[in-house]
Amino acid sequence: MDTRTATAGGRTFTLSVKSFENGCAVFVSEGPERIGSLTVSLSSGPAPVTTEVIPSRTESLFLRMMAERLGARARGIALVSVAARGELGGEAARALMSEIMEMVG
Repeated sequence: MDTRTATAGGRTFTLSVKSFENGCAVFVSEGPERIGSLTVSLSSGPAPVTTEVIPSRTESLFLRMMAERLGARARGIALVSVAARGELGGEAARALMSEIMEMVG
């Protein structure tokens, strides 16, 4: 598992990525590492199938976009979990997405 610390929007996050032959799992934690809201996307056909396993109060769009983008890139399954202390905001979300995409390769 590839793990990094990233600063976005003045906040510090731990990013963990585990790649598999048929997809990847991404965990984003602010503060101690934990499992948070969870979205899964399957991108094996023309349109991704995405579902929220553990819904987010504030980050549903970020989770969905990240899961669908990663699933399409891997042509498989993407599992994305975010445990943040508050709303990410646009700048932090873009910075985290960029860092995660770089980690996935």
